[in-house]
Amino acid sequence: MKVGYFTTVAIEAALAAGEFLKNLYRKEIAVNYKGDRNPVTFADIESQRIIKEIILKNFKNSVFLAEEDFNELNIEYYRNYEDYLWIIDPLDGTVNFRKGFPFFCVSIALQYKKEIVLGVIYSPVLNELFIAEKGSGAYLNDERIYVSKTNELKKSVLATGFSYALASNPEPHITFFKELSVKTEAIRRAGSAAIDLAYVACGIFDGFWEFDLKPWDTAAGYLLVLEANGKVTTYQNKNYSIYDKTIVASNGLIHDYIIDIVKDYEYQ
Repeated sequence: MKVGYFTTVAIEAALAAGEFLKNLYRKEIAVNYKGDRNPVTFADIESQRIIKEIILKNFKNSVFLAEEDFNELNIEYYRNYEDYLWIIDPLDGTVNFRKGFPFFCVSIALQYKKEIVLGVIYSPVLNELFIAEKGSGAYLNDERIYVSKTNELKKSVLATGFSYALASNPEPHITFFKELSVKTEAIRRAGSAAIDLAYVACGIFDGFWEFDLKPWDTAAGYLLVLEANGKVTTYQNKNYSIYDKTIVASNGLIHDYIIDIVKDYEYQ
């Protein structure tokens, strides 16, 4: 695989942050909330600091779109940013992390000229390092990965997540979960969109859908799926942008089956 300097630095940052998180794993840690159901911990903040410090040491003028210091008012600035933009989720799966469930990760992506050109996802407890560079394929621990070849929905295993809006707007979450549950082999809802997408890329999951995600949730995983020969769109089957609010990712073979169920939902 090709590994450029940007990728080398992203890997270094992901591994350092992952090692920090692993050292805190299953230890008592204080929790605060950014909303009624959106937790943040010292681990999130410190992991982000570690990542940014390593990137800035190598690229001193770096610009970041990072979860823990994001301001929604600046979203159009990031969407239209033409130079290199680092997109960081320092701990995707905070609830899992603080409860001792090993399904969490560090996610780092690089946007250039409005395209995602690099994605790194590191799951520290499982020791899984996913890497994708635009045009160079997707890899798990140095082995090339591809999406699954499952072509029937009834034999598919899908993944999804429920947004923090579930309590106030449960209907679309529950409706899609119910409809797809009875038409697939199984559905998993494990709590990390970045890992869900990485697992679509390596064929563990055949597809994934969710809405109300943020750019840092999907940026690295989106590129992984594409580089693993998969397909990523909105619910309306339009080309996906990490700034969109709905996402369907799959091996491509079952994509239309998922779209048929979710296509009428317009995110408000």
